Amino acid sequence: MASGNSEIHLTVSHRGTTHPLSLLPDSTLAYLQTRLEELTSVPPDNQKLLYKGKKNVPQDATVLDAGLKDGTKVQLIGPTAEELGGLQAAESEHQRRERILRERAQKVHAKVRSTGPATPSSDAQYTFHRIEPLPHLPNPVSARDLLTKLANDPAIRHVMRKHQFAVGVLTELAPHEQPHLLGLNVNAGQAIKLRLRTDRYDGFRTYKEVRRVLCHELTHNVWGDHDNNFKELNSILNKEVAEFERALAAGTHHLAGEGFEIPHSALEAEAQEYVLGGGSHTLGGPALSSAPDSPEERRRRILDATMRRLQKEEEELEQRCGTAAEHET
Repeated sequence: MASGNSEIHLTVSHRGTTHPLSLLPDSTLAYLQTRLEELTSVPPDNQKLLYKGKKNVPQDATVLDAGLKDGTKVQLIGPTAEELGGLQAAESEHQRRERILRERAQKVHAKVRSTGPATPSSDAQYTFHRIEPLPHLPNPVSARDLLTKLANDPAIRHVMRKHQFAVGVLTELAPHEQPHLLGLNVNAGQAIKLRLRTDRYDGFRTYKEVRRVLCHELTHNVWGDHDNNFKELNSILNKEVAEFERALAAGTHHLAGEGFEIPHSALEAEAQEYVLGGGSHTLGGPALSSAPDSPEERRRRILDATMRRLQKEEEELEQRCGTAAEHET
């Protein structure tokens, strides 16, 4: 353990590049962030540091007080000043106004109320800086529309702001070039590539399938391997997406009494929360109602079937995600 004037040595990783760093134990967090800005061009306000034993302390606290010690490996995430400036310069005033009006309308419809301080200017950076369909593939206009819909998805934008995710480029994978992949995250957020099209190029995969892959790849902004850290964060993101959509759906009233059934979209969200959000429901468990073909029995069967499908899809997604394989090589 470092003490006195003995230096502590850190290894900081940012988008696939490793930076060795030596500090005195009494160096402050503010000084560490200044050094990291020099190395990575990520401003202190945009820096998010992930490491074992992290403690929440003020900026004037020492690195030791923050839980950093000799040999600590630190993962730095956050966009560079150049990336943020490029995004802000590229967005026209007309697009900005449309985005603000759209977000306001969504918030009013969902009756979502924030209890924290409003920071719209800082939240704007946590998004996709650029959208690029592959121009050599058929129907690039439809591909751009799908990528734009994903980038503007209210639930996706919600988790990106909450977890401070920024992605440089959102683009697509060509099925014939990488047929085994559904998604790829390049350098922890520099680019996310998604499989949008069918194998025969005769159409596009369903929106929900592609969005689940996107949520999976956003998790790779923090964790490269499909380890327990990855699974925990991926579960959190999927649960937050399901909860956000449930809040949006709260504006629409559905009768769930005798003679009425819960819509499949609500069951899908509930199944996602169990399978990907750490719920405790057991597949094939006892019926919640002894009455055959009752609305509750039909609901249970649909929920079980949906959960089985989601579990199989998640297993396939991990097998066909190129990020972890790339991270290991």
